[in-house]
Amino acid sequence: MENKNVFFDVLTPVHFISRSALIYPNKTAVVYNDIRYTYQEFYSRVNRLASALKNIGIQKGDKVAFICPNIPPMLEAHFAVPMIGAVLVSVNIRLAAPEISYIINHSDAKAVFVDNEFAGIVNPIVNELTQVKTFVNICDISTDRPLKGMEYEEFLATGSPTPIVPNVDDEYQNITINYTSGTTGLPKGVMYHHRGAYLNALGEMMETGFNSTSVYLWTLPMFHCNGWCFTWGVTAVSGTHVCLRKVMPDEIYKMIDREKITHLCAAPTILIGMSTYATSNDIKLKRVLQIITAGAPPSPTIIQNMETIGANITHVYGLTEVYGPHTVCAWHEEWAELSLEEKAKLKSRQGVAYVVAMYADVVDPATMQPVPRDSKTIGEIVMRGNNVMMGYYKDPKATATAFEGGWFHSGDLAVIHPDNYIQIMDRKKDIIISGGENISTVEVENVIYRHPDVLEVAVIAVPDEKWGEVAKAFVVPKPGAHPKAEDIINFCKERLAKFKAPKSVEFGELPKTATGKIQKFKLRDKEWQGREKRVN
Repeated sequence: MENKNVFFDVLTPVHFISRSALIYPNKTAVVYNDIRYTYQEFYSRVNRLASALKNIGIQKGDKVAFICPNIPPMLEAHFAVPMIGAVLVSVNIRLAAPEISYIINHSDAKAVFVDNEFAGIVNPIVNELTQVKTFVNICDISTDRPLKGMEYEEFLATGSPTPIVPNVDDEYQNITINYTSGTTGLPKGVMYHHRGAYLNALGEMMETGFNSTSVYLWTLPMFHCNGWCFTWGVTAVSGTHVCLRKVMPDEIYKMIDREKITHLCAAPTILIGMSTYATSNDIKLKRVLQIITAGAPPSPTIIQNMETIGANITHVYGLTEVYGPHTVCAWHEEWAELSLEEKAKLKSRQGVAYVVAMYADVVDPATMQPVPRDSKTIGEIVMRGNNVMMGYYKDPKATATAFEGGWFHSGDLAVIHPDNYIQIMDRKKDIIISGGENISTVEVENVIYRHPDVLEVAVIAVPDEKWGEVAKAFVVPKPGAHPKAEDIINFCKERLAKFKAPKSVEFGELPKTATGKIQKFKLRDKEWQGREKRVN
């Protein structure tokens, strides 16, 4: 019998860059300020970095950490580090020194690359990083306190541009470790494999209509789920990466116009900023901009506002543990006949599994049986497939808990509609149980977003003597607006069952993660002050 293994090739996203350099050597691959690299130049720089890492003794399985914003070195690391079989650890650039110290030590990183902007955070903890053998400075901006180590371009010069054969002989080999935000304890290291990264990268391109003529703006952090695998995906289809160090609305629109951006990914908080800026500056897009959004469930109002200025929103859903997005609110042509408001409501759902992901369901977590497709029975979203993590690095207990029943447990509560589209109702820890009635904070937030004076909102449970807990809204007003608490409460009572309306409203800024997610746990901690919050 013929040996089929002769025709087997290991799936790894590292191969994407050599193919694009072969086919489009002179095409612009990377843009950053006045810097432009062709695909051949991009590939040469990747090989130099990979070669230089080998020269300092980085071997297969070793960990290499990068503390760097969305600039070319961060993109180069996504190919060079796994090319030699090492594991990339992309560190959240907005973390404090103790958190960075924990991640670098826990991941066993042997080399650390630090952008100058963050040298002042890393310098005080250098002596704590006992396993690190090499520090490299990425001198993109000036600083008074660089680390003791070689400069990035000098480090590249120690390597060779000669193409390196990828040291990947097992597609389930670890390619990256991405640390969670640690909102419920110490950060956990989520391990990705080459196969999952390869498939999810292609899935992103398929689901978002990306091709070789597309131009992608880096508004999503590359440290977040490896940029939802767009680091590899854009390269796979030979698109153009436009790097952006600071994600500000004016810079975003400037780059959209200058570089003719076709696609970007953004959390709802970025869309809010873009929408507000567009309204204040009377901006209308000159061409359709494909925006992929995820994070906290985006309200239909935010989607509607962005589509009014000329964007097309695709809503995806996932977690760090599933390589970023796992489901997409796939478009139906018949929806085109609906009103803008109705389309926005449909687009705010979490949708169905990616083609490359396949498996997602809403189940009763106690029995693991699927809930009825009736739009009202709440269960937990569970997932499995090629783009589910290998597990948590050095944490078998947390890994076993996450995979109870043979599925990855998201912790998100949702319903499934008759058309098999998933819609999140809440996080397990966020659902409000008031006098025995369940209140979805997402549902209440979506109503409040429709208030003309509201820019952002978060709803949580707060203690109540009579009902156990009730809803409270934290509202960020639009610039120049001065809504009153009773205005918000009455607005909700006119559009929801009265028991769902918030009993109180507080105005002010909202705490957020580095990727723009509102940190409800900080709001809850302040309100409950030691009293145990009941969860469903």
